[in-house]
Amino acid sequence: MNLVQIFFEQARRLKDRPGMLVKRDGKYVQISWSKWATQVEEIAGGLLAEGLQAGKKVALLSENRPEWAFADLAILACACADSPVYPTNLARQVEYIVKDSGAVFMFVSSAEQLEKGIAIIDDCPGLKKIFVFDEKIPADLLKHEKVMLLSQLMAAGRQWLSGNAERLEAIWQNIDANDLATLIYTSGTTGDPKGVMLTHNNFISNVEACSKCVRVDSTDTFLSHLPLSHVLERMSGYYMPIYNGSVIAYAESIDQVSQNMTEVHPTIMISVPRLFEKIYDRIFDGAQQTSGLKKRLAFWAFGLAEKISACEREGQQPSGFLKWQHSLASKLVFGKLGDKLGGKLRFFISGGAPLPQKVAEFFYGTGYPIFEGYGLTETAPVLAVNYYDHMKFGTVGPVLEGVEIKIAEDGEILAKGPNIALGYYNNPEATAEAFVDDWFYTGDVGELDSDNFLKITDRKKDLIVTAGGKNIAPQHLENLLKMDKYISEAMLYGDRMKFISALLVPDFERVEEYALKNDILFTDVKGLMENPEIRAMIGRRIDKVQQENNIPGYEQVKKFVILNSEFSMDNNEVTPTLKLKRKIVTAKYKQELDALYEN
Repeated sequence: MNLVQIFFEQARRLKDRPGMLVKRDGKYVQISWSKWATQVEEIAGGLLAEGLQAGKKVALLSENRPEWAFADLAILACACADSPVYPTNLARQVEYIVKDSGAVFMFVSSAEQLEKGIAIIDDCPGLKKIFVFDEKIPADLLKHEKVMLLSQLMAAGRQWLSGNAERLEAIWQNIDANDLATLIYTSGTTGDPKGVMLTHNNFISNVEACSKCVRVDSTDTFLSHLPLSHVLERMSGYYMPIYNGSVIAYAESIDQVSQNMTEVHPTIMISVPRLFEKIYDRIFDGAQQTSGLKKRLAFWAFGLAEKISACEREGQQPSGFLKWQHSLASKLVFGKLGDKLGGKLRFFISGGAPLPQKVAEFFYGTGYPIFEGYGLTETAPVLAVNYYDHMKFGTVGPVLEGVEIKIAEDGEILAKGPNIALGYYNNPEATAEAFVDDWFYTGDVGELDSDNFLKITDRKKDLIVTAGGKNIAPQHLENLLKMDKYISEAMLYGDRMKFISALLVPDFERVEEYALKNDILFTDVKGLMENPEIRAMIGRRIDKVQQENNIPGYEQVKKFVILNSEFSMDNNEVTPTLKLKRKIVTAKYKQELDALYEN
């Protein structure tokens, strides 16, 4: 079985039932499974008419939209592999992936993305043609001889299919499960990104294993907003609904997710911890700004959510009275939260970074659990995940069925299973280093408990060794600091130094509110962040976090730098999945950091 067979089987079974929801002209419209299948066939026919040969690579540069899925499956149906590119990537980054993958064609979504393609096409002699999803493209961009509209490609595909429909089906029916499906280029927190070679079976085995953890079927609607270029959304927000016959609804953008949830009423949504942290903050901020009975009612309900989570954490059943109280809170408080989440949400899935435990516990207690998992691009991606009746807060869940995990002597997590990638494309040295005797060396440090639940403690390369010889895993304290209302981002520093310091990105809006409330004068952001009263307030917040969480003295932040701007992709400080590029950030602010150690 391959991914294309699974898709066409579902399309034939579900026919005119909705497979996708997309917003057009201000409202969501349905795309049926049959329509989806037709689009895939016509694009595949067009690619074959253009001379695409089995085993070739095709780049895919687009935001999440139906055409992304049409193109992906069409490429696979031609017995080829795609190389998805983040739409936020710069032209030089696109060029690197196109050249390294050897892509012969490229799909782009819009004029903005087409400009990147045209900028690199002369330097990529292997790139024969660029296909554009949008119809309304400036005429000067369409003049390029290697540019073609998707509608034109599909018209050529319909003509080709009129005499070759059976030939196309013969191609995708004969794709082996172990054939290459995609090259996903890792975000590259250090050095150039590496093309991870994932097969059809890597994805299918992971989808099957995850589908055994939680019930997913044709009554479910997934809201898609994480980039499909990222392996988490690709597997759990795309291939998983295809496998289970669910509906995929496309969010307009990250900023529109809240509104789109109320429009499409999703039952499942995959996201990253930062979104859940923001929702959590908004809920508590909103409650704080109320008064009287409404405020007391909200915090009474929040207290009940804590008690429910405590029962789960301690392996106890809530008492009958607590259940009754919680049921009442659900009607009076949590139901309103559920309405804002679309009214039908069953659960969230979180990945890509550590989820703060208190956020996980709060949402579990409200009845809208966040199932945190763990994995990497190289593992397609899930290695472990929490789910109903198999949850432990502070862990990333039990190891997935069919996956083996072992902990090396130095604490590194090693993984083996049918979801493990073939290696890195065109990079035998990196492959030999990370894939040894069928074990993948994740680079993460963790622990396995007696129930086979996995806990991640840090990235192996991120460990800080102080001048006193203490090994410090920075992510724990960083995540605690980020949960403070006045701190948006934190990065610890101090390798080979006598104490730990930090770079802090404040929550600028809240710090400004604090300044206005406390009559602190300022003219600009820079001046505000340098104000002694603001620095003292942030220092008190850091001390409070460290004391409340019993952070050992040698791990505590002693001094800090407050930055005037957020870490951004534009400045190459974070990856498209918002992972911090520590080496780049450290180099950029090294002068400020080193100044902390001068006295």
